[in-house]
Amino acid sequence: MKTVTIKDVAERAGVSPKTVSRVINDEVHVRPEVREQVMRVVAELDYRPNAFARGLSSAKSFLIGMFFDDPASVYAADLQRGALTRCRALSHHLLIEEVDRTQPDWMARLDATLRTVKLAGAVLTPPICDWPDLIDMLEANEVPIVRIAPGDALDRTPQVRMDDRAAAREVTEKLIALGHRDIAFIKGNPTHSATVRRWEGFCDAIAAAGISIPPKRVLQGDFTFRSGLVAAEAILGDGEPPTAIFASNDEMALAALVVAMRHHIAVPATLSIVGFDDAPVSRMAWPQLSTVRQPNPEMAAAAIDLLVGPGQQTRDGSACVELPYEFIERGSLAAPPRN
Repeated sequence: MKTVTIKDVAERAGVSPKTVSRVINDEVHVRPEVREQVMRVVAELDYRPNAFARGLSSAKSFLIGMFFDDPASVYAADLQRGALTRCRALSHHLLIEEVDRTQPDWMARLDATLRTVKLAGAVLTPPICDWPDLIDMLEANEVPIVRIAPGDALDRTPQVRMDDRAAAREVTEKLIALGHRDIAFIKGNPTHSATVRRWEGFCDAIAAAGISIPPKRVLQGDFTFRSGLVAAEAILGDGEPPTAIFASNDEMALAALVVAMRHHIAVPATLSIVGFDDAPVSRMAWPQLSTVRQPNPEMAAAAIDLLVGPGQQTRDGSACVELPYEFIERGSLAAPPRN
């Protein structure tokens, strides 16, 4: 099939290609009846303007850059889904960029990209949302920025977040209310600000209950399944397992479930396991994982709105959108066994 061009639309609508361009780019000074006629023809011909051509034909860009340190993670996939859906609704396009700080030329390469691709805005995700050099570079290229769950310089850019500390405190309080006193905790990636907040929430609840957690019950992970395996093995492999494990994300919680099976420890009859994120793996496991639902797609959509949505506030660094979390209780959580 022949590709429909802007000239085809103009000819069918009885207007000039320049008028079609103005309508597509949502420019002013177009009569309502002309706008309606052009959009009707656009729909009839299923015309799909090229995002790069749109940017070249106007001062406005229709590309949003979303920056990750690991765009293949479950967390990143959730964010991408929400951002992509919102970009489509706002007639924008999403560009995924990986920022690998281990590469010595990462700044030069990214700077070259920013000079050749005109971005309407950038969404920075954890942990790179706290990299001052990355923020400096984007600002130098006059790219508006919104950060998701930052931990530093909170008044520098608009942000979207949830209360990780309160959520972790609520999970821990639930475990304590069920009767758990011997609770292990697996921390997340130390470069993520959410790791600190979730640990603080756990400590808040433990201190309020007057419980003492020995150092051997606190293990360092990095949000990956593999790190969860190592941490859970250290917790469960010494013959004196706790009655509960709180992992800082679902991938590590799933790893704990696997290690528990390896050691023939029944979940939840002998050991309760809870996670964080409500990733798809939490519902694929057996028993299904109790977890905190973090509104990742909604946070990404809110970030897009701050950049290019109605009432955008990208120039106001104090803009902050906080979305609610939800604790979801499933089959991996129960009261501890009676002695």
